[in-house]
Amino acid sequence: MDIGIFVFESDSSLDPAVLARRAEELGFDSFWVPEHPVIPLQTSSPYPGSSDGIIPDVYGRVVDPFVALSRASAVTSTIKLGTGICLVPERNPLLLAKEIATLDLYSEGRFIFGIGAGWLKEETEIMGGDFPHRWTQTKDAILAMKELWTKDEAEYHGTYYDFPPVRSFPKPVQKPHPPVFLGGKALNAFKRVVEWGDGWMPNHCSVDEIRQGRETLNRLAEEAGRDPSTIQVMAFGMSGQYKDREAIKDLEQAGVSRVTIWLDDTEKSGALREIEEIARQVLD
Repeated sequence: MDIGIFVFESDSSLDPAVLARRAEELGFDSFWVPEHPVIPLQTSSPYPGSSDGIIPDVYGRVVDPFVALSRASAVTSTIKLGTGICLVPERNPLLLAKEIATLDLYSEGRFIFGIGAGWLKEETEIMGGDFPHRWTQTKDAILAMKELWTKDEAEYHGTYYDFPPVRSFPKPVQKPHPPVFLGGKALNAFKRVVEWGDGWMPNHCSVDEIRQGRETLNRLAEEAGRDPSTIQVMAFGMSGQYKDREAIKDLEQAGVSRVTIWLDDTEKSGALREIEEIARQVLD
């Protein structure tokens, strides 16, 4: 089982270079950060992570994930570097493809592309996304990026993105491209993973939900003529989840090959203590 750390990196958090380097020293497999370019002051979208629906203040203070991961990359050599998640509809896919390829180049093939379509309608729309059809837009962007990553001369003609033959370098170190992980628990989410993803990254799920999801993925993959073993499952833990060896063992038996554990204390005073405590609890 590959075990990673998720850090809600903000302007008051410990430097991602310091955290990622310590995580690597302790034996963690991966280091993950989120994305929220802006948080509108007035929203109608309830925050899905709490019963009151209020968006935590830290969401408006998160740093850019690719800058943070680049900083982490410069002081590490083995730990994987992931977005948890990148809000694809809020980015231009030609620029995003180059950012990812460059990060994968400089990290020597350590990037994992965790993606989502977003839950905050107002943010998505401010950034140019089509919120009602955000997953359709996300698919369009991913297919366009795959063309850019895999071809010396790439062109794409889709619903949201359309460009003539272009050259876009560098290419990613990982071939054909860094793995693309998607979240979600609905049937459509599983279909997306099978059709154009490399892995499923459910968050805030029970072990039983993940086991059932793995079974659904296996069935859909077989129906589509895809080898189910080419689809990875990563349990993306929320606050308090998966912080003991028994939980990790249960996830492994449910078909999970990778798990991320949420670092609750990201402040400069407590982050290193917590990451060391998590290592004692879950790493051999």
